[in-house]
Amino acid sequence: MMRFRWRFFGGRKKQDIALDEIFLDSSNLSGLNTDQFEGHLEKPISKYSIFTLAIAFLVVGLIILVKSFILQIEEGEVYAILSEKNRLRHHPIFAERGVMYDRKENEIGWNVIHEDEDFFSRKYIDAPGLSQLIGYVSYPKRDTSGVYYEMEISGTAGAEKVFNTLLAGESGMQIIETDALQRIQSASVLRKPISGTNLHLSIDADVQKKLYAVMDDLAGRVGFDAGAAVIMDVKTGELLSLVSYPEFSSNVLASASNTAAITEYQNDRRKPFLNRAVSGLYTPGSIMKPFFALAALNEGIITPTKQILSTGSISIQNPYDPDKSTIFLDWKEHGLVDMRRALAMSSNVYFYEIGGGYKDQKGLGITKIEEYARLFGFGKEVGIGIAPELPGVIPSPAWKAENFEDKTWRLGDTYNTAIGQYGWEVSPLQVVRAFAAVANNGKLLLPQLLKMPLGFQAPGVELAIPQEHFKVVQEGMRAVVTEGTGQGLSFPNIHVAGKTGTAQIGISKKYVNSWAVGFFPYEHPRYAFAVVMEHGPVENLTGGVFVMNQLLAWMQIYTPEYLQ
Repeated sequence: MMRFRWRFFGGRKKQDIALDEIFLDSSNLSGLNTDQFEGHLEKPISKYSIFTLAIAFLVVGLIILVKSFILQIEEGEVYAILSEKNRLRHHPIFAERGVMYDRKENEIGWNVIHEDEDFFSRKYIDAPGLSQLIGYVSYPKRDTSGVYYEMEISGTAGAEKVFNTLLAGESGMQIIETDALQRIQSASVLRKPISGTNLHLSIDADVQKKLYAVMDDLAGRVGFDAGAAVIMDVKTGELLSLVSYPEFSSNVLASASNTAAITEYQNDRRKPFLNRAVSGLYTPGSIMKPFFALAALNEGIITPTKQILSTGSISIQNPYDPDKSTIFLDWKEHGLVDMRRALAMSSNVYFYEIGGGYKDQKGLGITKIEEYARLFGFGKEVGIGIAPELPGVIPSPAWKAENFEDKTWRLGDTYNTAIGQYGWEVSPLQVVRAFAAVANNGKLLLPQLLKMPLGFQAPGVELAIPQEHFKVVQEGMRAVVTEGTGQGLSFPNIHVAGKTGTAQIGISKKYVNSWAVGFFPYEHPRYAFAVVMEHGPVENLTGGVFVMNQLLAWMQIYTPEYLQ
């Protein structure tokens, strides 16, 4: 057999290869597993490949050495600090929130310790009528590892929100050391917490509860949907009561655990989240008449003793058709009435004439009506912050031009505006503030939610109207109670001055808002009040007057100090 010699890498051992082995491949052999590469010739790795691989290993090794040098030598201290910080974490020490009291030292919002939380839980008095006033809080939030990403107990609504800065205090901070398994090894305080300030609200919780209970009872019996009531000190501006019916529960919203109750609130068509005393807007009706009586006296267009004849209506000739006229109704024939009696009987004809003018009686005109309405605080927010406010609406030519296709302001629009109808929208808080100014002879006060110290000088605006004009209107409002439309507010031992209003609402006029406003005691006014019962049946004669009647009867027994 002929043989050849091949040299494998010079200088290496020679190997003889038979000629038939040169042409040997897998097709010549049987029983070879080609999937395992049997029958293939192996080729040794080249010097170039080995050299390249060695260079690659050398470069990687150098990189590792350089990086290790940087991490351990040059930046070792930095990473040591970071490592230490990974074992030490900052943790808040939550401040105890201030307690809220009513004016008689009754707790209405306080703190409760829970062992499984780092902060105090907030609890509230469990009594209907106070939740809209008090509001509620939201709690700190943390992630799954226990680290807080929201670190405040924050007032979300009501007094909790208005006075959040005072109530919240200032949280402290501590450093907690943990091991690799996140077990606490030690803790040290960096900054101690500062507890929040305790606050005494101006509200009397018992008066608040009674008002709410009466409103709830009346709504259930008669069919009113909702209501609001405000009582305000006419000298200090302190709010003795601020009720919105219906309402939510502060405890339910703060805990957020009773989802069924929260869903019920959200689906309630009566809108229990709306603070009607502050945010609600209503057509006022006849309760606006005292302000336009003051305006007419101050502008000199009528004297207190001049009489106007009410035969039950007045009519205005249509300027475009001599055969037609527009009739403006009074609610009854009153005969001859002066200003005091016009207020007592709530004569529409009297206020049509001094508002828009009629025959020889000069009227204020819509410009002056708007001017005096704004003077008494209507058409703008009061600004106590306890709930969102809207300015409301004072009807005017500009307002009509913006909201109606028929942009022309007519005399009839002035007439309706002068009796509190047409497009008026006012809030109970605006109303009580305005009547407090009537009671105190012309100081428009800023309402206060905190109990004020003795001698407190209430901030406010002095109205440029002589006291003798206020005296006439005060006497007229007293006559409302003694002989007029508000006799349900008459008590032998409490002298109340008042005014009633019934504003028809809805396209079909089947529903009304029923108002009772005024102040007491009449001889030396101390508190003004405004009550409105919302969306009741038009045929019902019981409303705001009934609510105030029940409250005053109760106050004679349980809180007589407010009636003196």
